Amino acid sequence: MTSPTHEPSRRRLTREARARQLLEVSWALIGDEGTDALTLGRLAEAAGVTKPVVYDHFGTREGLLAALYEDYDIRQTALFDTAVAAAEPTLQDKAGVFASAYVDCVMTQGREIHGVLAALSGSPELAKVKRHYQYALIGKCAEIFAPFAGPDGVSSASLWAVLGAADAVSDAAVVGDITADQAKEALRLTLLEVVQRS
Repeated sequence: MTSPTHEPSRRRLTREARARQLLEVSWALIGDEGTDALTLGRLAEAAGVTKPVVYDHFGTREGLLAALYEDYDIRQTALFDTAVAAAEPTLQDKAGVFASAYVDCVMTQGREIHGVLAALSGSPELAKVKRHYQYALIGKCAEIFAPFAGPDGVSSASLWAVLGAADAVSDAAVVGDITADQAKEALRLTLLEVVQRS
């Protein structure tokens, strides 16, 4: 006689805990199957919940991607804030800490964030979400490096250039074209040059 099979009982999670679970499952799905495979239905299946639960949290695939980017940005911001607060009040140290924190965050998320960023760039609504977080990071850079720049601070154009360089070297490190240490050093030197020219 065989024993009956039992389906695992579903735990009732708080809304916040369920959202966290769904985001973690989403990151895992992107890592395993790529961003194109991430649909609300696929997420529901992988998370062991019904589709209405996922739709209630995110509404659309774009809503899910925006939530993933926000999740990434919150972690990146926390990493930055902690690292910069601990840095010595010198341009050299601030630039080194900023570069390390940026590259470490991208490396931690790996190729998963690339897929989310590519998807964010694909729709005007999601591009606005990405742009919002870029503006926040540029504001943070301006504040961090203002004490080391000229009276007008670091120009907006220069800060956009730093952000572009940060993304480029981090992307190259993720795919293995350069090492994480090389990416950090290139970004550190870029920051030093930009701030010293201001």
